[in-house]
Amino acid sequence: MNITIINLKDILKYTAGFIIILILIVIGIASLKGKEEFEEKNIESSLLDKIKNSSFLYCLKTELPLIASEEKEQEDLTPIISNAHEKIINLELAMMYNLEEDDEDIQNVEEVNNEQENTSNQENKENQTSNDEVIASDVPDSAETQVISENNIKATFTDSNNNIQINNQTKYDIKGLLENPTYKITNKNKFVIYHTHTCESYTSSEKYKYEMTGSYRTTDLNYTVSRVGDELEKYLKEYGKTVVHDKTYHDYPAYNGSYGRSLKTMEKVLQDNKDAEITIDLHRDAVGSSNTYGPTVKIGDEVCAQVMFVIGTAGSGLYHPNWQKNLQFAMKVQQTANEMYPGLFRPIILRNSRYNQHLTSATTIIEVGATGNTLDQCLNSMKYLAKVFDEVTK
Repeated sequence: MNITIINLKDILKYTAGFIIILILIVIGIASLKGKEEFEEKNIESSLLDKIKNSSFLYCLKTELPLIASEEKEQEDLTPIISNAHEKIINLELAMMYNLEEDDEDIQNVEEVNNEQENTSNQENKENQTSNDEVIASDVPDSAETQVISENNIKATFTDSNNNIQINNQTKYDIKGLLENPTYKITNKNKFVIYHTHTCESYTSSEKYKYEMTGSYRTTDLNYTVSRVGDELEKYLKEYGKTVVHDKTYHDYPAYNGSYGRSLKTMEKVLQDNKDAEITIDLHRDAVGSSNTYGPTVKIGDEVCAQVMFVIGTAGSGLYHPNWQKNLQFAMKVQQTANEMYPGLFRPIILRNSRYNQHLTSATTIIEVGATGNTLDQCLNSMKYLAKVFDEVTK
């Protein structure tokens, strides 16, 4: 006869184990349900809720690409602020939020683009009324200028020659290019203007008052670098140039990945404009998020925002056979500008990152002013920048 001995300790052990497993299953089901409810609420939440839910670390990584490494192309386009505390204070926290790039985001971008395009066309006509009084033929070929030191940062450069100044932040030796530039533009009559950071805006003025949807950012294209692009487009067309101006949002609703989205946009634009060489990614300088930095120059009787080329290279390891041609094109423009309107341009910044500038042989970033400049000052600059481009491309 077999006798089964039941051990009380084993019974208690197995019972306790069963109970623990059951509790874990219940907790898991509850967590999944809570996650689903959270995601539903998160999708329906407002932009403000998304901003509040973002981590401070994410804000740091997004707005200070010198700290972040998440996106190879996403590098700060501005000089490094020496004071670390000032960097933290100047963070553009209000616009930064952690948002997945899902189908809903894409739909939101398309809806906003369509709505803003309709309103922008009408409101731009109203905003341009006074500016339309100045036509290209009224812009002088040269003028007395004076760089305004208030709210400005002293311009620095590492290389200079023939009225060209470059702040070389790469390992490349560019002395040969400075002494003997050889590149010449082929198609001088077509310009493509676009904006990787379409929502970048400026200090409000009496004429251009607006409500920010982020720190010196807005989705209203009447008050962003897109509006500055409209002004440049207007004057270039008066000089007989063909202009393609793309105003697609690339930094809204998500700032992260802006360069990846603008790359896709430009690839499509260039498919329809295969002969285009001159492409301009128009930005505003993002060195700070306050009105303490606004580089300006007085040209004649007008106060204008200073502008600056940022040129990428193959220093990051990405394929970029065109960077020397891009640099030579920027050098020619700056040289001409310094002869016509000294001080309109700050020194060219040469960087390791590519910035999508591999697309053509005359692709550049131009930063117009900074957060401390007003839209009025930036619009003033465009008549002179267009005049310089017309001179270069004759």
